Amino acid sequence: MTLTETIAAAVEAGSIPGAVAMIGDRAAVRETIVTGQRGDGTAMTADTMFQLASMTKAITSVAAMQLVEQGRLALDAPIGDLLPDLANPQVITGFDDKGAVQLRPAARPITLRHLLTHTSGMGYDFVHEAQGRARPAPVAPGSFASLKTPLLFDPGEDWAYGVNTDWVGLAVEAVSGQRLDAYIADHITGPLGMADTMFGLDAAHKARLATLMLRGEDGALSPFPMNIGGGTEAEFIAGGAGLCGTAADYMRFLRMILNGGSLDGTVILSQASIADMTRNQIGGLRAGAMATTMPALSLPVDWFPEMTPGWGLGFLINPQTSADGRPAGSLAWAGIANTYFWIDPGTGLAGVLLMQLLPFADPGALAVLAAFERGVYQPA
Repeated sequence: MTLTETIAAAVEAGSIPGAVAMIGDRAAVRETIVTGQRGDGTAMTADTMFQLASMTKAITSVAAMQLVEQGRLALDAPIGDLLPDLANPQVITGFDDKGAVQLRPAARPITLRHLLTHTSGMGYDFVHEAQGRARPAPVAPGSFASLKTPLLFDPGEDWAYGVNTDWVGLAVEAVSGQRLDAYIADHITGPLGMADTMFGLDAAHKARLATLMLRGEDGALSPFPMNIGGGTEAEFIAGGAGLCGTAADYMRFLRMILNGGSLDGTVILSQASIADMTRNQIGGLRAGAMATTMPALSLPVDWFPEMTPGWGLGFLINPQTSADGRPAGSLAWAGIANTYFWIDPGTGLAGVLLMQLLPFADPGALAVLAAFERGVYQPA
């Protein structure tokens, strides 16, 4: 089968409304696959907009590294000197017989490197039961309160996926003097020609937005109107989750990484900074495993359970070739609405796969991702 036929068959078999997939290399986009519909019955198109959710993290990480290059942010300085809310972190040690959280001071300060590598000790409530339990009351998504949490462990001692990149976005704002959406538009998406990538949608872009769907316990899908990142009206611009965009735009970002920080003559980062971002920064710690406290939102997932994945300054790194053919040293991450990407520096390929449904790690969606990778690396 062709790659288009492979993905279309996987989308149908997984009861996914539709998808846009794209493969590119350092020089160009190689192939675009569009299949199915947007969730509202209209046909999926190459310029359909998607909530990228945590695929925002890689872009925010690049923004921070631009400021590191300029000497305005430091990877290993205490970030609490810049962001006072992180100045005196407390670590969860347990809960008393009445359920009250027990805390102690952290052994060391949180740094930007900890935030970029998800080793600060901060998680997500929907992933880490202890973090949600430690809160005195439920918090609203998109609120500053949702970012303020005790730590699951001392900074640098483990890996836990969480709110770290939202704090990175706040650090970018603090040193640049710009709101994060404006900074990213001025310094990343604008220069790269990513005109369809943004935190807040105007009417024209909203009309192109795929409908977010929710899979019920019976397997049926229904519309689920949720603004994952909170948009530009939330209490903070969500550097960890707020962007919407298209496959073509995100491919331009991925190709910039593949090309060592530049694309079509536009330099976004130095080759040295890209090298730092794309090498494992967490030693022997294991990245990529996530539990769940909210299975309607996200199922548990463990990327590459047969190996010990690393983490760079914004990317998961598989140290060995995967079962579906993704080569060792590739970079990747995803968004909670089942959007996925990978960057393969060794063979010079990048892939992006955009769907729009919950929960994250939906088996049908993961089957589409696996079929996509096999179609690229193990063609029949």
